Amino acid sequence: MVRIFPRDRSATTAPRPTGRRLVGLIAVLGLLASVLSLQAVSALGADEDTLKWRKSQVGRNLREAKGDLGHSSTKLLYAVRALERAEQKLGVARRHLRSTRVELAAAAQHDREMQAKLDDAERQLAEAERQLKEKQEQLDEQRAEVAAWAASTFQSNDAQLLELRVLLNAQSPETLTTQLDAVDSVNDKNADRFDRLTANEVLLEVNKDEVKELKDLVAKQRADAARNLEVKKQLEAQAAQAESAVTSLVIDTRKARRAAEAAKAADRRQVAELEADRAKIEGELAAIAARRAAERARQQSAGPVSSGGYLDYPIDSYITSPYGMRFHPILHTYKLHDGTDFGGGCGTPIRAAAAGTVIQKYYNGGYGNRLILDHWVQKGVSLSTSYNHLSGYSASVGENVRRGEIIGYVGTTGYSTGCHLHFMVYENGSTVDPMGWL
Repeated sequence: MVRIFPRDRSATTAPRPTGRRLVGLIAVLGLLASVLSLQAVSALGADEDTLKWRKSQVGRNLREAKGDLGHSSTKLLYAVRALERAEQKLGVARRHLRSTRVELAAAAQHDREMQAKLDDAERQLAEAERQLKEKQEQLDEQRAEVAAWAASTFQSNDAQLLELRVLLNAQSPETLTTQLDAVDSVNDKNADRFDRLTANEVLLEVNKDEVKELKDLVAKQRADAARNLEVKKQLEAQAAQAESAVTSLVIDTRKARRAAEAAKAADRRQVAELEADRAKIEGELAAIAARRAAERARQQSAGPVSSGGYLDYPIDSYITSPYGMRFHPILHTYKLHDGTDFGGGCGTPIRAAAAGTVIQKYYNGGYGNRLILDHWVQKGVSLSTSYNHLSGYSASVGENVRRGEIIGYVGTTGYSTGCHLHFMVYENGSTVDPMGWL
């Protein structure tokens, strides 16, 4: 048993207590013991609540992390789509390249065949021109012979005079007969010369026509060969372009694949960052809740109180997306939308929903620029609010702000599809529907 008063009765600094004072001291000691007992019980209850909350929160975070990891982030989605487009273009380019090479091979074969025909036609033309030259020379000789004969024999231009001369100069009937036969022979020979000359002239004209036809054929084949050569050049150029396109697409495909892999790795890092961030915030909020367990227990003993209406709207605007499960516009999966979205243009001032202390201000990959206010214990719970996707801040960590004071500005940082405010409310470290407090 602890003695409160000294045994030395002569001490003047500790007068002997009266009976009434002794009873009062005993009552005070009893009250202190009761308070300490209540605090211990309250602390145990707070620890139990914290452990339960942390267990449920970790479970939810793990489920969300697995869900997020199973779906692509925005960059990964874009990279995968770029990869699919590049692979489709690559297939088209390769098919076009194969088709162009087949056409080019056919054009090259046709070019060789046309060149062979052209060479053969040119040989025929050269032979025809040679024969034409020979016949022209023969015809010129025949014409010269006939001209000479005509000049020496038919100066009178009358074949009957030759026969008359023979008749007048004949010495005997036998001589006359012989000379007339000679005249007939000469006439027949010259007539044959004229016939051959005429025939050769006709053949010469035929050869000229053949030469002309061959020349026309050679010209046509040369024109066809030139056109085919032009087609061949165009196909070669197309093949070169297609090959270059295939090469570029291969490079683009590789880049897209690397981008997809990098985005996937970034998504995994983002999941880990979100997990660590939530754990950090929840741990700090849980610590705050634990330090105020006694006050919470005292307020809870007075009975449940409605929380509605304690917080003000952070911006004077309309709600674009409520708290609850929804289809995520970026991750394309159903997940918890852990706050209420308010529409507002970038730069719109954001005001504190209630008086509090700025306990966090930093950038997060998912929430963007965010600011967290601690509103202490309100209505039996440790209350905090979070303002996300901000374009800028106007309050500092550790600063006490008044209700309605400007603490930041609307933005579209982090996972955001446009300018808006993502407003969150925490009760004892767990997110709840903000509308229960607004």
